[in-house]
Amino acid sequence: MIKEYLEIGQIVGTHGVRGELRVQPWCDSPDFFKKFKTLYFDARGEKPVKVISSRAHGNVVLLCLENCSSVESAAALRGRVLFMRRSDAKLRNGDYFIAELIDCRVVDSENEDICYGTLSDVSQTGANDVWHIKDENGKENLIPAIPDVVKTVDVEAGIITISPLKGLFDDED
Repeated sequence: MIKEYLEIGQIVGTHGVRGELRVQPWCDSPDFFKKFKTLYFDARGEKPVKVISSRAHGNVVLLCLENCSSVESAAALRGRVLFMRRSDAKLRNGDYFIAELIDCRVVDSENEDICYGTLSDVSQTGANDVWHIKDENGKENLIPAIPDVVKTVDVEAGIITISPLKGLFDDED
């Protein structure tokens, strides 16, 4: 499902005494995070905040926000989740956000009447992502998110079609 505002990271602490924030990015890389000039403190986009500067610092982002110029004002923001506007992100055609995959129906590529369940989680393993598919009984199956298995992803319609590996969804007796 396409969401207009997506979580992009969480403020985990302060850096220095001039209001700089340490943010744990929840995206592919700190470099992706740095592209945004406006972030939001809510999932509806009603609380925007201007980004003054941002830079990668190891696996975190050091962020300066408008009206946050002291260590006290920065410390007050610790624990807050930051959101980005999806339309501000530059994605290649066919790319999508993990948050948009969650709750998509997973159906067979040859027979869409066969529904394997809904995508409930994504594990990023390095080699390839692993998708967690939960069926109507709550049983979870794991599938590799590779081209041989995942045939189409339509986040707008909320449907993923797959060609599962042999034995993947067979019932255990």
